Amino acid sequence: MKIPKRMAGAVIHALQGGVVPRIGLQYIAVGREKEIEALLNDIEVMADGGASFRFISGKYGSGKSFLLQTIRSYAMDRGFAVCDADLSPERRLSGSNGQGLATYKELMQNLSTKTKPDGGALTLILDKWINGIRSVVAAESGLELTDPAFHKQVEKKIYHVIDSLSTLVHGFDFATILKLYYQAFINDDMALKACVIKWFRGEYQTKTEARNDLGVSICIRDDDWYEYIKLFAMFLKQAGYQGLIVLVDELVNLYKIPQSITREKNYEKILTIYNDAMQGKARYMGIVMCGTPQCMEDPRRGIFSYEALRSRLTDGKYCDGKNNMNAPIIRLEPLRYAEMRILVEKLAEIHSVLYDYPQRVTAEDMDRFIQIEYGRIGADSQLTPREVIRDFIEVLDIMQQHPTSTVDGLLSGDSGFSYAPTQLEAQETVAEEYAEFTV
Repeated sequence: MKIPKRMAGAVIHALQGGVVPRIGLQYIAVGREKEIEALLNDIEVMADGGASFRFISGKYGSGKSFLLQTIRSYAMDRGFAVCDADLSPERRLSGSNGQGLATYKELMQNLSTKTKPDGGALTLILDKWINGIRSVVAAESGLELTDPAFHKQVEKKIYHVIDSLSTLVHGFDFATILKLYYQAFINDDMALKACVIKWFRGEYQTKTEARNDLGVSICIRDDDWYEYIKLFAMFLKQAGYQGLIVLVDELVNLYKIPQSITREKNYEKILTIYNDAMQGKARYMGIVMCGTPQCMEDPRRGIFSYEALRSRLTDGKYCDGKNNMNAPIIRLEPLRYAEMRILVEKLAEIHSVLYDYPQRVTAEDMDRFIQIEYGRIGADSQLTPREVIRDFIEVLDIMQQHPTSTVDGLLSGDSGFSYAPTQLEAQETVAEEYAEFTV
């Protein structure tokens, strides 16, 4: 396998720690073809001016986050901007202590594009937008960049884009800040640029602070941050991107909120976003949220406890347990035996590249490993990819670090390098430790 060692390290170390790597997914992607195909169809709808909303439901370690990161890579390759955030007690969709705004800040911090996939792409997007308009004007008019008439035509196109946004909710405020950024761009005013970026990231706490820095009495607040997400999606289309995809993981943190009123406010926010996407009020935007089956379908505290959402999301009477990939909720099924076999083979290759050693695990070893993992009681429904991956990487680590060990010995419980002391040696060790302790 041709994989850079840096990327191999990121993949192995992330999977070993039970998390999804943000790079190198193409080297370990197996299965989930139906789920990916369904989400890619949504992406085509977004690129055509529509919107979509999907839930991904699966157990811990079943591959929800992996699927999110896979779609993230696909979307950026297709010209979308992507932002993602994990919910937590400090980051929710709504809250009395700014938890909603904290989620918005996290989304903006992780705003990514194909040319800047690790987040922090806001400045790049704004500069690309202005430079794109300048290039179009230069090609159409043939004017020199230093010609005053050139700047007037650029300004005219800039304001045309801004005016198209000003008719939307909070669009006038959004347009005002864009004008300030354009002025900072042409005047090379780095201080003003930094203040505008700070405003777009939701980092102004009060209107007074925003007025002192920018001369505007507006700032993004906890109760209206989602409206600005919709505006960003529209703006990104004007800036040369296909749209915006928002990925939200760890919905279980809403399920864990102890106060029922606070939980319902968060579910009400989900309902607002869902209705906007399904009714066409949002454009060029997609939302994907991930959670466990319990946090989704628990009738007492889960999303289904909010009747307006339950009635929209529950399966129809003809579904009969079959997984409908066109439904709002995509339920992840366990990876099949053959898919896990392919995955461990890929991991063995990546591991040997990372630690630069000849691969010692044979195809027969991998077959037996998978047979043992799937031979557990309840493995068909309970075994998750995370468990299998961590077990297999552990086997690879031991094989690489202890050349005398064998896979057969490890899998049978006899590692080949463990040392069992005799009864006399064990008694002497205990006596020595006891003597040290008493001294």
